Amino acid sequence: MSKEKVVTINERIPSLKEQRKQRANRRLLFFLSFFFLLLLLMVYFQSPLSHVRNIVVEGNHFVSDEELTKLSQITTGTSIWNLESEAVIERMTQHVVIRDVQIERKLPGTVKITVEEYSRIGYLFQEDKYFPILETGQYLDELPRQEFPSDAPLLLEFSQGEQLAELSAELQKVPSQLIERISEIVYKPTDNDPLSIVLFMTDGIEVHTSIRNLSEYLAPYPSIVKEIDREKQGILHLRMSPYFEEFITEEETDSEGEG
Repeated sequence: MSKEKVVTINERIPSLKEQRKQRANRRLLFFLSFFFLLLLLMVYFQSPLSHVRNIVVEGNHFVSDEELTKLSQITTGTSIWNLESEAVIERMTQHVVIRDVQIERKLPGTVKITVEEYSRIGYLFQEDKYFPILETGQYLDELPRQEFPSDAPLLLEFSQGEQLAELSAELQKVPSQLIERISEIVYKPTDNDPLSIVLFMTDGIEVHTSIRNLSEYLAPYPSIVKEIDREKQGILHLRMSPYFEEFITEEETDSEGEG
């Protein structure tokens, strides 16, 4: 005969009541927690805690932090969750210098604006003033008197017109590392080539070439320069058939005359 203990319903009732009580307590705790979380969120969104307190601008060189912040229309009273980033980016990229913008929230109250500017491919020098030219071909207002261009070549003896427009178009196709090696570009038209120019390079080389096909003519410059004896002075002609023309000194002329 089995000796297993038989548990009656009366004995199980206290245990079932306790389990139901625990489940009810857990549900109550869940709803209370959810309620207080909603309450905290409502307080947060209505309080200054959710407002922008700092605006950080990065990536700009030619446009000031103040101008970009004003252009974004983001203020320290704006909710960090109500920035309308797409509208901010659209406003800022309308600036002639700004290529791209990224907006990033950094909790608790910082907005980071990262901009990418169009490069400057040259500075037109006219009447003792420097006028920046962007890679888009856009001309900007003159630089302030205390600023001197150092990030792109000076364009001398040019006037705004067809030649300068064509030069700008060609410079847009020249790699930035080559642009950085050009100190000055002087417009010197000749009877044979009305688009003739002289480039003074940062490494001391004088280059004679033409505006037309300039980007193509400049492409082999780094490899050609490596083959030139730096002890010799002269002119590097960069056209269809590049060649180096060494300067003849007075001593060499005298010796040739004596011979």
